[in-house]
Amino acid sequence: MTASPSGIIRFMRKVLLVNDEYYHVFGRGVDKRQIFMNAWDYARFLQSMEEFNTVEPIGSIFENSFRKRESQLGDAVTKLVEFVCYCLNPNHYHFLVKQVADKGIEKFMHRLCLGYARYFNIKCQRSGSLFQGPFKAVHVDTNEYLIHVSAYVNLNNRVHRLGDGVSKSSWEEYLKRKRGFCEKGIILSQFKTVAEYKDFAEEALKIMLERKDMEHLLMDN
Repeated sequence: MTASPSGIIRFMRKVLLVNDEYYHVFGRGVDKRQIFMNAWDYARFLQSMEEFNTVEPIGSIFENSFRKRESQLGDAVTKLVEFVCYCLNPNHYHFLVKQVADKGIEKFMHRLCLGYARYFNIKCQRSGSLFQGPFKAVHVDTNEYLIHVSAYVNLNNRVHRLGDGVSKSSWEEYLKRKRGFCEKGIILSQFKTVAEYKDFAEEALKIMLERKDMEHLLMDN
């Protein structure tokens, strides 16, 4: 159970994943184990986030590399989800996404977690589950909640008091208007400047932590 910034109590439960709606999606390593050991792991997961986000199955990332060479440059990709922001921490991840295809989140997360677990298990010579059960999702059903979740996700490394070099997030993509795979307009268009959003996000995170909003996420990860 959690209180949203607007004071609405939100319960963790299985939610209906609907097209054109926004969701806070998150998960962690089994037994809270590390799922990102170094920069290469982060890079692989980020690559997976991009390449598995397509309606058409790609097989493995290795197989897809050959398809991309054979396809024409500029071919449009029909996505499963639109990323608004993300944060990858050593033992867990947070996404803010919009579902844009039928069962898009479910299909994307299945491909992402399965593909990355295969890579990680081969690299670390281990077997078995890498992630703690299925991913969790919370419906982001108001604009106020949307912009507050964006702050929580973009700055999630600060929630867990992790240094900037320990995690990977879309925060720099927002601050520097860097090209990436996040659809930042839904958030940044609501602020006069990037600096205004930065100030809002940092203050919103401070208030959320003081009020223990989203406390179940803090406890879970």
